[in-house]
Amino acid sequence: MPRVPMTVTGEKKLREELQHLKSVVRPSISKAIAEAREHGDLRENAEYHAAREQQGFCEGRITEIERKLADAEVIDVTRIEAGGKVIFGATVTLFNLKTEENVTYQIVGEDEADVAAGKISVASPIARALMGKLEGDEVVVQAPAGDIEYEIDTVEHI
Repeated sequence: MPRVPMTVTGEKKLREELQHLKSVVRPSISKAIAEAREHGDLRENAEYHAAREQQGFCEGRITEIERKLADAEVIDVTRIEAGGKVIFGATVTLFNLKTEENVTYQIVGEDEADVAAGKISVASPIARALMGKLEGDEVVVQAPAGDIEYEIDTVEHI
């Protein structure tokens, strides 16, 4: 099975969510199921069915997180010497040649992407266009709204 790149921060967040699900959410759902069973007939017990549904979602998410962590290749970009080349985990400041505005993105794994926080997926059009390029290079990003021309201003490993 192919390894999926993930940042140290992304791995930490998934491990924290997994721990929360196992130590807080799962026990509270088990308690809710036990309380609902005490109410008698389970066929017409809405609380019981709702708790069982929550349990299914919780167990599904636990399985999903465990699978993602098992397939993850955690990359600590701070341990890689910054040579001005865009790689996974790098924080890149781009200069839009048309609007003359700067924008900064960190290239992260697909599950970590959050454009509002400046984190873009390694599979996004911008990241694919940037990978392997150097500071000072000009790149054309093929976006749904049309081509966007950027110049790579800085590449940082933070």
